[in-house]
Amino acid sequence: MHDRAIYTSDHELFRQSARRFFREELEPNIDQWEKAGQLPREFWLKAGEKGFHCCGVPEEYGGPGADFLYNMVLSEEVGYAIGGASVGFSVSSDIVSYYLLHGGSEAQKQRWLPSLVSGEAIAAIGMTEPGCGSDLKAVKTTAVRDGDQYVINGQKTFITNGQNCDFVLLVCSTDPAAGAKGISLIIIETDRDGFSRGRNLDKIGQKAADTSEMFFSDVRVPVENLLGKEGGGFGVLMNELPRERITIACRAFAEAQRAYELTLDYVKERKAFGKSIFDFQNTQFSLAEMKTSLAVGWAYLDQCLMRINNGRLTPEEGAMAKLWTTETGNRMIDDCLQFFGGYGYMSEYPISRLYADSRVRRIYGGSSEIMKLVISRTV
Repeated sequence: MHDRAIYTSDHELFRQSARRFFREELEPNIDQWEKAGQLPREFWLKAGEKGFHCCGVPEEYGGPGADFLYNMVLSEEVGYAIGGASVGFSVSSDIVSYYLLHGGSEAQKQRWLPSLVSGEAIAAIGMTEPGCGSDLKAVKTTAVRDGDQYVINGQKTFITNGQNCDFVLLVCSTDPAAGAKGISLIIIETDRDGFSRGRNLDKIGQKAADTSEMFFSDVRVPVENLLGKEGGGFGVLMNELPRERITIACRAFAEAQRAYELTLDYVKERKAFGKSIFDFQNTQFSLAEMKTSLAVGWAYLDQCLMRINNGRLTPEEGAMAKLWTTETGNRMIDDCLQFFGGYGYMSEYPISRLYADSRVRRIYGGSSEIMKLVISRTV
């Protein structure tokens, strides 16, 4: 990647450490982990030992208390690594930990943050349901107050870390008649009676990421597991979603960056019609467009990173970042694969894994169509 003023020398040292970790611990093992359909717990623990979880968690909860840019360095390196798309660290580090920090009780922070930092606990967030994707106001999973407990019933699907997680931050309805004002967030430990995991879903890409269905049948949790106020969940979600979308954007563009670099190396070595593929004008023009797109995209992302680090990123800015980087990144990776010809379609070539793994970026965290809707409201 080109030099980026948003990052200090300390951030770049952290990047070098993260890149080395994924090169040594992830890339040699990704084939067997994809066959298993999930990453082993040992990998999460090794990452915890290196300080790669929850960089923004304060020292009082076991974290390093670093700025959010460290999280984004790690997200970029996850995207840059071959097979990194299967790494579900960001759910714990960039999403759930910040829900806890910004809306959790002191007891919730003390209980969960230290173990998220160490990698001993894995988190999931339960938003999507079989009949409810982007429309979070329409969730059917319910939480009914019964004395000092909530009784949870419903189901979720497409849940990242679903097979391995120790708890799920559940989006549910505590007042179905109230619409968005009836949405609440409740922590559900996965060892509770009535909770069950469905199958590990078979996906086009990200095959080492455990993505699951979840079922809740009269699951009882104490009212202390409520995150924030009853009925206040939708507002919390809207405040935190821009952070999730910037995380996806950074990973998406790092994937595109890696695809560009792989392609540049390949076309300089590959011969056709008596000369390297790089020597054809079409190749040079295509690579020039890619290089320009990368420079423009990183510049806008860096502006967004500066704003989120200062607490000033707006929902439409997060949506624009996700829309542009995922659409541009997917198109660029497709163009890169084309230069590999038939080899690009073979699984042993890293470009094929990048192609399959990156496609979902335009869907989860809010589809491209939802991003356009968010942006259009500000036009």
